Amino acid sequence: MVFSSLTFLFAFLPLTLAVYVLTPLRWRNFVLLMVSLVFYGWGEPVYITIMFVSILIDYTHGLLVEKYRADDRKARWFVGQSVVFNLLLLGFFKYGTFFAENLYLLTGIQLPQSVSIGGVTMPLLGIPLPIGISFFTFQTMSYTIDVYRRDAPVQRNIVNFGAFVTMFPQLIAGPIVKYKTVAAELNHRIHTAEGFALGARRFCAGLAKKVLLANAVGALWEECLAAQSAGTLTVVGGWTGLFAFGFQIYFDFSGYSDMAIGLGQMFGFRFPENFDYPYLASSVTEFWRRWHMSLTSWFREYLYIPLGGNRGGTVRTLRNILIVWFCTGFWHGASWNFVLWGLYFALWLILEKYVFRGLLERTPGWVKHVYTILVVFVGWGIFAMEDLGVCGAYLARCFGAARLWSMADGFRLRSYALTFAALILASTTIGRDGWAKLSERAQRILTPVLMALTLVLCTAYLVDGSYNPFLYFRF
Repeated sequence: MVFSSLTFLFAFLPLTLAVYVLTPLRWRNFVLLMVSLVFYGWGEPVYITIMFVSILIDYTHGLLVEKYRADDRKARWFVGQSVVFNLLLLGFFKYGTFFAENLYLLTGIQLPQSVSIGGVTMPLLGIPLPIGISFFTFQTMSYTIDVYRRDAPVQRNIVNFGAFVTMFPQLIAGPIVKYKTVAAELNHRIHTAEGFALGARRFCAGLAKKVLLANAVGALWEECLAAQSAGTLTVVGGWTGLFAFGFQIYFDFSGYSDMAIGLGQMFGFRFPENFDYPYLASSVTEFWRRWHMSLTSWFREYLYIPLGGNRGGTVRTLRNILIVWFCTGFWHGASWNFVLWGLYFALWLILEKYVFRGLLERTPGWVKHVYTILVVFVGWGIFAMEDLGVCGAYLARCFGAARLWSMADGFRLRSYALTFAALILASTTIGRDGWAKLSERAQRILTPVLMALTLVLCTAYLVDGSYNPFLYFRF
């Protein structure tokens, strides 16, 4: 189930809110746990078992870390067990088939598709990916680490811990919420009408970004990919496709994050921000301070800094950057294009840190912005096309291995001119700044009108249209 579906908007969410509000405060975490399991199991109920196992393992290991805190060796041992379990869980379901296929290519060794244990046949390869596993394993992994570091109190109530792990607003696509961020709110949170209203407004804004902007431009990316397959893609068409996908993934993912943050507010939680107008960045480094901030923060806190960060000299810093960005790329998917995508950005970050720093400081702002956009959108091409052969051919056409343009490009650009104008404006702070200049009275009047209009337009789109993908659903 995704937020931008009629089932969620007009059945699951209203019923959940009604039950939650009518439930006494002391039972609300239990209600949140139950409805989150229903939400998660809507499409793949078999994977609820994995969720239960993950909750039990990390809950007990948090208690063990706290129990043996005086014996640092034992405490570290239990932290290590928790981390290894989560990595094995993620590795088996997300990367098992990938490793098996590459093992076969390198050595000719072919692993069995399944294995029989006690007369029961269990699949080993080709297992469907549990929804959101990349997100919830990172969240539970950080829990025992934070308990060990004394950054968060141990959670002794398994219902409260289960509610944290399964919390449906951010379960399948983040933001990645560290336990220490919501530890106090799990035990006691304040529900106010103002907080609920702000959350509902944020949810509607995210819904509009996802349905009215991301979905609107996503079809253009599909057209450009089809032109590549047909051998008719031009230079202009290639760049049009890259920009279409770049805007689609931004409004798709940031819209979903806005909906998650808004839902969190409606239930009394304050989730971290995940995007800060990344397409306004003037360097690749700044872009990654603004894009998917919860993931960037996670890798910095739990991998980059423990590796030594930028301490220990240039060589170790370069090593740490490469390791972190290899993992960042691989985290996104079990495919070589994601690894290449991560290393591609590692290269640009290294160049900006050690080669371009002085040059960028002297470069006019608009030039830096154009440079950043071009680098980022080429990166989105690598991210979008898992077949490296297709990716290479597509990018080659973008850089001149094709004719400049065609009549089809002119038709597409005219057809999507207003859409691109809306996407560009929505990528800036113009709307936010204009809203802030309105009087409080004007905001109070306009808010419910705009929210109602958003719901009507999005509902009409969802009823009439069949194109409603969620790009990060598979991660």
